[in-house]
Amino acid sequence: MPLVVLCGRRGSGKSRRAAELREALGGPERPVHVVAEAEGGRAALRAEVERRLSRRDVVIVDAGNELRSIRYELYCAARQAGTPRCVLHCAGGTGGPDEPPFEEPDPSCRWDRPLFTVRGEEPLPLGAIRAALFESAPPPPHRATRTQPLQSCGFLHQLDRVTQDVLAAVLAAQRSGAQPGETIRVPGVAEGLVLSRPVSVAELSRLRRQFISYTKMQPSDENLPQLASMFLQYLSRSIQ
Repeated sequence: MPLVVLCGRRGSGKSRRAAELREALGGPERPVHVVAEAEGGRAALRAEVERRLSRRDVVIVDAGNELRSIRYELYCAARQAGTPRCVLHCAGGTGGPDEPPFEEPDPSCRWDRPLFTVRGEEPLPLGAIRAALFESAPPPPHRATRTQPLQSCGFLHQLDRVTQDVLAAVLAAQRSGAQPGETIRVPGVAEGLVLSRPVSVAELSRLRRQFISYTKMQPSDENLPQLASMFLQYLSRSIQ
């Protein structure tokens, strides 16, 4: 059954909207589960969403989901489960100095659509949300379950190379004495990575494998310029 991904800054009313959706979308034959951010961070949230996704239940993700890489992971989880999904952006809120920058959802990106935006006390567009979740056709079989087209080979090669380059830059910075809190730069990427603690080769390699397993599910040339940035964001959120 469908997945609803909420996103927004702190104080934007995400939990209130999640409660409204739970009341509006649930019923005797349609259990609704609200999955909120947990102590385990991004990985725990994703694992709980994947565990809850089924043919019968509705899953609502009540979390900031401020980075496009997080929303992309949830998009891949829904595609893998073969279920419709939508994104509800709760605009407004103040955020906080300890929060990562909020990346506005972009309806031109497939992982951010269908997109609905509400502000303040605006009523939820429940009719349109129901149509997106319950009246749209299920997504086609995931590419991970089919033979990959030849044109995806270049994407997968680039994915492998870019993630290797990022790991090499992170390891080189740590060997050069980079301390927790310092910004690690990757050549050719505007964004930097700030680590809260030293990270081993084994942990970085594990995170790289996880990122590749999600990203290669949807090989697309439109993602090529963003791969390094997306991987840096993934590392930032996964290393607590």
